[in-house]
Amino acid sequence: MDLRLMDATATDAERSAVDGVLGPPESGWTGAERAPLDDRIARAGHHRAMALRHLLLPALHGLQSNIGWISKGGLNYVCERLGVPPAEAYGVASFYALLATEERATRVAHVCDDIACKLAGADALVAELDGGPDGTDVVTSPCLGQCERATAVLLQLAGEDDFVLAPATAEAVTAALADEPAPPMPPAPPAAPQSPDPQLRVLRRVGRVDPDSLDHYRALGGYEALRTAVAMGPAGVIREVKDSGLVGRGGAAFPTGIKWEGAARQPARPHYLICNADESEPGTFKDRVLLEEDPYGTIEAMTIAGYAVGAEHGYLYVRGEYPLAIQRLQSAIDQARARGFLGHDVMGEGFDFDLEIRKGAGAYICGEETALFNSIEGYRGEPRNKPPYPTEVGLFGKPTVVNNVETLVNVLDIVRQGGPAFAAIGTDRSTGAKLFCLSGHVTTPGVYEVDFGVTLGELIDMAGGVRDGATLRAVLLGGAAGYFVGPDAVDMPLTFEGTRDAGATLGSGVVMVFDETTDFTVITRRIAAFFRDESCGQCVPCRVGTVRQEEALARIANGSHNGEVALLGEIARVMQDASICGLGHTAAGAVQSAIALGLVGGDG
Repeated sequence: MDLRLMDATATDAERSAVDGVLGPPESGWTGAERAPLDDRIARAGHHRAMALRHLLLPALHGLQSNIGWISKGGLNYVCERLGVPPAEAYGVASFYALLATEERATRVAHVCDDIACKLAGADALVAELDGGPDGTDVVTSPCLGQCERATAVLLQLAGEDDFVLAPATAEAVTAALADEPAPPMPPAPPAAPQSPDPQLRVLRRVGRVDPDSLDHYRALGGYEALRTAVAMGPAGVIREVKDSGLVGRGGAAFPTGIKWEGAARQPARPHYLICNADESEPGTFKDRVLLEEDPYGTIEAMTIAGYAVGAEHGYLYVRGEYPLAIQRLQSAIDQARARGFLGHDVMGEGFDFDLEIRKGAGAYICGEETALFNSIEGYRGEPRNKPPYPTEVGLFGKPTVVNNVETLVNVLDIVRQGGPAFAAIGTDRSTGAKLFCLSGHVTTPGVYEVDFGVTLGELIDMAGGVRDGATLRAVLLGGAAGYFVGPDAVDMPLTFEGTRDAGATLGSGVVMVFDETTDFTVITRRIAAFFRDESCGQCVPCRVGTVRQEEALARIANGSHNGEVALLGEIARVMQDASICGLGHTAAGAVQSAIALGLVGGDG
């Protein structure tokens, strides 16, 4: 840290940017902002200023959005307002990829060069842009969650809202950076090719509902599930969720009803609810589609969950690379609150529940639930040791339920139709429907909804098969944290038990298809680079192991096979056995499976 930080003074523009988020120094905070604040103050020994720390990330976002970077003077002013030591605030600001702690251009293009975009020509796009027009920056980025319409570019323009171009062209990016009229863009493929289809379950409203209209959402059955839930009572809702067999759709597959029941029983108050929409796994974009196209579905489901577990306040933690989702969610929250579906005495039914959005800032690790707690609380997004578990000691030290978007949206059907009806769909151990994100060398990429039990080959056929009639070489299941499987896996049933028996994983629902033209050394090196960059660095096995894994793959790419495969195996075992969190546990899975299939490290 630059020691001169303490001496820097904020400019009027920097003060204005921070005050735009926190309000002028003499003002108070909203009820939603005060909820965690009041709880922290109530705990002995907490000075009032220290309790404001949970507003640190929003304040940093406000500063960067208006000024273009986190300046020394601006950071000092944030610290002054929130009572956070400058060294700690700098540690938080420098933790996130989308926050700049060094002065840079006010117009920046983040070009995704992760797996799906790389297959679609991202490297050529970066070369064509060649740094961008004068006074602008073009940088490469990990997955932006736009895999069905690769290649993708996130534009950060100081003083303006962020936005995404996908599929992007060099002409369109250059025009945006130069503040010129955009040229005609190639048409974006449908994000959910099956929609609109009222027979779908999770995707039922995608393509049918106006995401900006509460009235249209209600006309399609919106808020019927919440009224049914209130009639059941909290215990009744939890009973139905348990009977449904619903498990988490973000990758961990923990039984949702058991999680809710465990939190609801905790005597400590308040309880918190978090929707984990920090969907950063390369190849994953299903939650983005739900948030952008059906925002009220998530909000209603969160209200039901909050009612069931006794939480009066919830957070929607949305990755910063999803500006459209954030915009639509905020509009939906405002409308729902104005109409009595959020806030005090929801629908006149005698319970309180309100929501606020927390915008992420580019950190894959914040998808881990305890790292997410730290991020919301204003600390670096580093995972915590377990136990204690979040349902006992979570956000602000209180019982907390964390579910991802897809998991929550399933609750709407469970409440409406009953748990047993939901459990009758799919298989005995994998109940309901599942969303899969198809991308790569597939004819029609997008989000697909199927009942558990269809085979991998059937799902790929639904998306038109391998593009241009090419030969299937491999499929990456679960994203960068998943596993490669070969063509012989097309008959594998897509269930939690089916993939587990095959030594693979469903993970977050990634199904990335690769044909025979793929250079898997390039792909696995990109995966290794991703984990190297995204490791929080807290524990040695992951911090060092991800670097050593990438170095070994680089040597293989350069023609060296002198013990590199054996070394990679040793690195994998150490990371799996000794890392603190799931990032380290899964960072070697894709590489090891590629080696086992002969895709890298041999003649493949």
